[in-house]
Amino acid sequence: DVVQPVLWAVMVSLAAVWESFGVRPAAVVGHSQGEIAAAVVAGALSVVDGARVVALRSRAIVALAGRGGMVSVALPASGAQELAAGWPGRVSVAAVNGPASTVVSGDAGALDELVARAEAGGVRVRRIDVDYASHSAHVEAVEAELAEVLAPVVALEPSVPFLSTVTGQWVDSALTDAGYWYR
Repeated sequence: DVVQPVLWAVMVSLAAVWESFGVRPAAVVGHSQGEIAAAVVAGALSVVDGARVVALRSRAIVALAGRGGMVSVALPASGAQELAAGWPGRVSVAAVNGPASTVVSGDAGALDELVARAEAGGVRVRRIDVDYASHSAHVEAVEAELAEVLAPVVALEPSVPFLSTVTGQWVDSALTDAGYWYR
Protein backbone atom coordinates (compact mmCIF):
# COMPACT_ATOMS: atom_id res chain seq x y z
CA ASP A 1 0.00 0.00 0.00
CA VAL A 2 3.09 2.25 0.06
CA VAL A 3 5.49 0.83 -2.53
CA GLN A 4 3.10 0.84 -5.48
CA PRO A 5 1.96 4.46 -5.03
CA VAL A 6 5.58 5.56 -4.60
CA LEU A 7 6.68 3.73 -7.75
CA TRP A 8 3.73 5.25 -9.62
CA ALA A 9 4.67 8.74 -8.42
CA VAL A 10 8.25 8.25 -9.60
CA MET A 11 7.07 7.06 -13.03
CA VAL A 12 4.67 9.96 -13.52
CA SER A 13 7.21 12.47 -12.20
CA LEU A 14 9.96 11.22 -14.50
CA ALA A 15 7.63 11.49 -17.48
CA ALA A 16 6.83 15.09 -16.47
CA VAL A 17 10.54 15.94 -16.15
CA TRP A 18 11.26 14.43 -19.56
CA GLU A 19 8.33 16.33 -21.06
CA SER A 20 9.67 19.58 -19.57
CA PHE A 21 12.78 18.99 -21.70
CA GLY A 22 10.69 18.35 -24.81
CA VAL A 23 10.71 14.55 -24.67
CA ARG A 24 7.16 13.38 -25.37
CA PRO A 25 6.32 9.71 -25.89
CA ALA A 26 5.09 8.46 -29.25
CA ALA A 27 3.09 5.83 -27.34
CA VAL A 28 2.84 4.41 -23.82
CA VAL A 29 2.32 1.00 -22.25
CA GLY A 30 2.65 -0.19 -18.67
CA HIS A 31 1.85 -3.15 -16.49
CA SER A 32 -0.06 -3.12 -13.17
CA GLN A 33 0.68 0.18 -11.39
CA GLY A 34 2.80 1.02 -14.45
CA GLU A 35 -0.36 0.96 -16.54
CA ILE A 36 -1.89 3.54 -14.21
CA ALA A 37 1.18 5.75 -14.79
CA ALA A 38 0.96 5.13 -18.55
CA ALA A 39 -2.72 6.18 -18.51
CA VAL A 40 -1.81 9.46 -16.80
CA VAL A 41 1.05 10.14 -19.23
CA ALA A 42 -1.30 9.34 -22.15
CA GLY A 43 -3.98 11.69 -20.81
CA ALA A 44 -6.45 8.82 -20.28
CA LEU A 45 -6.56 9.71 -16.57
CA SER A 46 -5.94 12.93 -14.69
CA VAL A 47 -3.04 12.94 -12.23
CA VAL A 48 -5.56 13.15 -9.37
CA ASP A 49 -7.51 10.14 -10.63
CA GLY A 50 -4.29 8.23 -11.32
CA ALA A 51 -3.18 8.84 -7.73
CA ARG A 52 -6.64 7.77 -6.52
CA VAL A 53 -6.50 4.53 -8.53
CA VAL A 54 -3.00 3.52 -7.46
CA ALA A 55 -3.47 4.43 -3.79
CA LEU A 56 -6.90 2.90 -3.30
CA ARG A 57 -6.22 -0.20 -5.40
CA SER A 58 -2.97 -0.80 -3.50
CA ARG A 59 -4.74 -0.34 -0.17
CA ALA A 60 -7.50 -2.78 -1.18
CA ILE A 61 -4.96 -5.46 -2.11
CA VAL A 62 -3.67 -5.45 1.49
CA ALA A 63 -6.78 -7.50 2.36
CA LEU A 64 -5.38 -10.29 0.17
CA ALA A 65 -2.08 -10.52 2.08
CA GLY A 66 -1.01 -13.86 3.47
CA ARG A 67 -3.18 -16.04 1.23
CA GLY A 68 -1.27 -16.25 -2.00
CA GLY A 69 1.77 -15.36 -4.00
CA MET A 70 3.34 -14.95 -7.40
CA VAL A 71 6.05 -16.89 -9.23
CA SER A 72 8.07 -15.94 -12.29
CA VAL A 73 8.38 -18.91 -14.65
CA ALA A 74 10.88 -19.11 -17.52
CA LEU A 75 8.28 -20.43 -19.97
CA PRO A 76 6.13 -18.96 -22.70
CA ALA A 77 2.53 -18.24 -21.71
CA SER A 78 1.28 -21.54 -23.14
CA GLY A 79 3.83 -23.53 -21.13
CA ALA A 80 3.05 -21.62 -17.95
CA GLN A 81 -0.65 -22.18 -18.53
CA GLU A 82 -0.02 -25.92 -18.93
CA LEU A 83 2.01 -25.93 -15.72
CA ALA A 84 -0.69 -23.96 -13.82
CA ALA A 85 -3.35 -26.38 -15.08
CA GLY A 86 -2.07 -28.84 -12.49
CA TRP A 87 -3.84 -26.67 -9.89
CA PRO A 88 -7.17 -25.73 -11.50
CA GLY A 89 -8.81 -22.75 -9.84
CA ARG A 90 -5.81 -22.32 -7.53
CA VAL A 91 -3.08 -21.05 -9.90
CA SER A 92 -3.38 -19.04 -13.11
CA VAL A 93 -1.30 -16.98 -15.49
CA ALA A 94 -1.06 -13.46 -14.09
CA ALA A 95 1.23 -11.70 -16.56
CA VAL A 96 3.06 -12.43 -19.78
CA ASN A 97 6.31 -10.49 -19.54
CA GLY A 98 8.03 -11.82 -22.65
CA PRO A 99 8.29 -14.72 -25.08
CA ALA A 100 9.71 -16.99 -22.35
CA SER A 101 8.83 -15.11 -19.17
CA THR A 102 5.47 -15.55 -17.51
CA VAL A 103 4.19 -14.88 -14.00
CA VAL A 104 1.72 -17.21 -12.35
CA SER A 105 -0.32 -16.27 -9.31
CA GLY A 106 -2.54 -18.04 -6.83
CA ASP A 107 -2.80 -19.96 -3.58
CA ALA A 108 0.44 -20.10 -1.58
CA GLY A 109 0.41 -23.89 -1.07
CA ALA A 110 -0.32 -24.58 -4.72
CA LEU A 111 2.53 -22.28 -5.73
CA ASP A 112 4.91 -24.22 -3.45
CA GLU A 113 3.93 -27.41 -5.29
CA LEU A 114 4.23 -25.69 -8.67
CA VAL A 115 7.74 -24.44 -7.86
CA ALA A 116 8.82 -27.94 -6.83
CA ARG A 117 7.34 -29.49 -9.98
CA ALA A 118 8.90 -26.85 -12.24
CA GLU A 119 12.33 -27.17 -10.64
CA ALA A 120 12.15 -30.97 -10.92
CA GLY A 121 11.41 -30.53 -14.61
CA GLY A 122 14.37 -28.19 -15.11
CA VAL A 123 12.27 -25.04 -15.47
CA ARG A 124 13.76 -21.93 -13.89
CA VAL A 125 11.33 -20.34 -11.42
CA ARG A 126 11.63 -17.49 -8.95
CA ARG A 127 9.27 -16.48 -6.18
CA ILE A 128 8.25 -12.83 -6.34
CA ASP A 129 8.54 -11.24 -2.90
CA VAL A 130 4.82 -10.70 -2.27
CA ASP A 131 2.32 -12.61 -0.14
CA TYR A 132 -0.74 -11.89 -2.25
CA ALA A 133 -1.94 -13.20 -5.59
CA SER A 134 -2.29 -10.12 -7.74
CA HIS A 135 -3.80 -10.52 -11.21
CA SER A 136 -5.61 -13.69 -10.15
CA ALA A 137 -9.03 -14.83 -8.97
CA HIS A 138 -8.01 -13.72 -5.45
CA VAL A 139 -8.67 -10.13 -6.55
CA GLU A 140 -12.38 -10.95 -6.86
CA ALA A 141 -12.53 -10.53 -3.07
CA VAL A 142 -11.98 -6.77 -3.43
CA GLU A 143 -14.13 -6.13 -6.54
CA ALA A 144 -17.00 -4.49 -4.66
CA GLU A 145 -14.65 -2.29 -2.62
CA LEU A 146 -12.81 -1.17 -5.75
CA ALA A 147 -16.08 -0.41 -7.55
CA GLU A 148 -17.09 1.82 -4.64
CA VAL A 149 -13.83 3.67 -3.97
CA LEU A 150 -12.96 4.12 -7.65
CA ALA A 151 -16.46 5.21 -8.73
CA PRO A 152 -15.39 8.89 -8.93
CA VAL A 153 -12.67 8.11 -11.50
CA VAL A 154 -13.31 9.90 -14.80
CA ALA A 155 -12.02 8.12 -17.87
CA LEU A 156 -10.60 10.48 -20.50
CA GLU A 157 -9.76 10.06 -24.14
CA PRO A 158 -5.98 9.67 -24.40
CA SER A 159 -3.96 12.29 -26.26
CA VAL A 160 -0.95 9.95 -26.60
CA PRO A 161 -1.43 6.44 -28.04
CA PHE A 162 -1.95 4.10 -25.08
CA LEU A 163 -1.69 0.32 -25.37
CA SER A 164 -3.80 -1.49 -22.78
CA THR A 165 -2.31 -4.56 -21.14
CA VAL A 166 -5.82 -5.31 -19.91
CA THR A 167 -7.29 -5.67 -23.42
CA GLY A 168 -4.18 -5.92 -25.60
CA GLN A 169 -5.67 -3.15 -27.74
CA TRP A 170 -5.00 0.55 -28.24
CA VAL A 171 -7.19 2.69 -25.99
CA ASP A 172 -8.81 5.19 -28.35
CA SER A 173 -11.71 6.36 -26.20
CA ALA A 174 -12.53 7.04 -22.55
CA LEU A 175 -12.28 3.46 -21.20
CA THR A 176 -10.22 3.82 -18.03
CA ASP A 177 -13.06 3.94 -15.51
CA ALA A 178 -13.35 2.05 -12.18
CA GLY A 179 -14.26 -1.22 -13.91
CA TYR A 180 -11.19 -1.01 -16.11
CA TRP A 181 -8.88 -0.71 -13.09
CA TYR A 182 -10.51 -3.72 -11.44
CA ARG A 183 -10.08 -5.82 -14.58
